[in-house]
Amino acid sequence: MDENAFWQLIEACRPAGPDPEGEGLAAALTARLARGPVSEVTGFAERLSLALYRLDRREYGDDLSGDQFLYTRAAVVAAGREEYESVLRDPERFVPYAEALVWAEALLYVPDEAYERLTGQEWDRATRYSYESYSNRDGWAGA
Repeated sequence: MDENAFWQLIEACRPAGPDPEGEGLAAALTARLARGPVSEVTGFAERLSLALYRLDRREYGDDLSGDQFLYTRAAVVAAGREEYESVLRDPERFVPYAEALVWAEALLYVPDEAYERLTGQEWDRATRYSYESYSNRDGWAGA
């Protein structure tokens, strides 16, 4: 899955109304990806982990707990490509997400759930980039 396909999928699955916890988005993504093929699920997982990894930087999460930082980064991804890229250009745009405790934890489980629905097996693979908080060494250099 290339970057454009990833963001198009996010946009196509985003609910029209409020989705404060990202659960509607996660459910729609899971349903769509569970139709297959497996390569779409793994491609989505890779793109999601990269997007979260790119936000794993000191200027975004210096004062946040690990979980708070991870779920808030997921909320930025759930907001769509335009907002995500705006946050990458201007870290101040991340602040409202963190201050309002806007989380989208459910987005993190989409690949696991879609894979299990599709194959009947548990997801047992790692992505190239870790999305766990503080794993981007370059983003936290000097920390």
